[in-house]
Amino acid sequence: MSQRSRLRQSRNRWKQKAGRRAGENRYLRKELRRLKSERHRLNKDLKDTWASLSRLEAQSRGLVVQHKVDLIFLALQLFLVARIGFRAVCRVLSVLAGPLGIKKVPCCQTVINWVTRLSIVRIRSAPALKASPVEGARFSNGFIWMIDMSIALGTGKIMAVLALDAHHHRLAPDAPGFKNVHCIAVSVADSWTGERIASLLERLIAVTGRPAAYLKDGGSDLKKAIRLLDERELASPSIDDISHVIANLLKHWYCDHPMFDTFLSACGRVAGKLKQTILACLVPPKVHTKARFMNLHRLVTWADRLLKLSPPGGAASGSTLSKLRACLDKLPLCKAFIKRFLADAAPLLECQKILKAKGLSHATFAQCEPLIRSIPSGAVSRDFLTYLHRQLDTATALGLQEIGLPVSSDQIESLYGLGKQHGAGETKDADRIAIRLPALCGLPIRAEAEQVLGIGVAEQQEITGRFTSLTKQRREVLPNPDRLESLGTDRVKPHIEFIPDSKNRSKSQEIVDLSTCYSQERGPESTCRSQCHSP
Repeated sequence: MSQRSRLRQSRNRWKQKAGRRAGENRYLRKELRRLKSERHRLNKDLKDTWASLSRLEAQSRGLVVQHKVDLIFLALQLFLVARIGFRAVCRVLSVLAGPLGIKKVPCCQTVINWVTRLSIVRIRSAPALKASPVEGARFSNGFIWMIDMSIALGTGKIMAVLALDAHHHRLAPDAPGFKNVHCIAVSVADSWTGERIASLLERLIAVTGRPAAYLKDGGSDLKKAIRLLDERELASPSIDDISHVIANLLKHWYCDHPMFDTFLSACGRVAGKLKQTILACLVPPKVHTKARFMNLHRLVTWADRLLKLSPPGGAASGSTLSKLRACLDKLPLCKAFIKRFLADAAPLLECQKILKAKGLSHATFAQCEPLIRSIPSGAVSRDFLTYLHRQLDTATALGLQEIGLPVSSDQIESLYGLGKQHGAGETKDADRIAIRLPALCGLPIRAEAEQVLGIGVAEQQEITGRFTSLTKQRREVLPNPDRLESLGTDRVKPHIEFIPDSKNRSKSQEIVDLSTCYSQERGPESTCRSQCHSP
């Protein structure tokens, strides 16, 4: 066989061998791809199976936290409904992490951020609030706006506006609470004048509409703001808070009483003598110097009860009665003042209790008339009747004379107190308190928790970065005396102003329908979403 034939035969064998090897390799590669794909599919099915088993196990054990929105919703409920602090929320969640299926417990700062973002969500959603139409104010938004101011640590003064459905006393059997009001605006400034308040309310009206009425105390700056709005053809009726009216009545007729100063000084000396003794349980209640007549009846009631512990007659030497009499100072000389004050104040406070719970209407006015007639001082009863008739005229003008006109702004007063005590810490920073006030009103719903999850850090910093924190200033200045002058430069930064914005309202996709949380629907447009009662 020639050399060429041998080469050709060798080449053919090599081709056959290479073909067989290539066919085997192609088969192995296909099988490898198939096995890899099958393995990937099986791994995915395994993970899905484990996830399904976990969900079924969670459902069988009654677990409620299966998504981050559930965790946010639960944390907000603990802070806003259970009224526990930020650190306490974290501790409670850590205890319940196992039973509730919480994989990672949020830290304190995370809960603070969630509450701050809830305020942002609620302020944005304020224009979407709905209320029952008011007969006497057809072009209003159906809400009564409570307006008031409060001071805190620092130069800032807080101004807040709460919205309450004017038909509240038809929709609910009791007095309004935090769940029935919504904070639609909050702002901090170095000082508030009538012009500045009117400007804030005018901008708020441009976004949310004109209110059915304003509910306020007797402050001159608030009166001037309402008058300025009237001049700008944005008028709404004004309602005076009943607590302030009664306090001013008592102050007018008793502040100059000859025994008033003697009574106060005697109470102070009695308190000093009772402390650190076996009679310490009889120490008088604390009454603040500012707005003293708001709670003076508690001190007078205490004095009346204390004097009744000392009946006429002698007391054995060394007895508890003799020790009590040694501490009474000049309080027995004030018996006539105490008796007269209680006779005037008790009917007024009973009327206040009725009107706060049911509102001012013809029915509640009839309930109060016998109490007013029992007031010994004719001038006090006459002034109080004048106030009631004036407010009843307002109720008639609004068509609420049979329903009940809200006459108490306790909700905004309590909101300020809650904001300063709940989550503010030792440093009562006005801006930090103000930014959390919208979150403290109303009940949290799941839709809000979803919106909180959608707000990013940059969006939050855009709002919170506008003002300087007192806590931050303290940490920077105390260790560094050379930074003292920086406190003057930090004042150029503006305070927070938290009101709904009308610029992008129609384009915003982050508006949620806030509920007024009325359990019974009786009005034509008073809606209470099911989210209010969701677990």
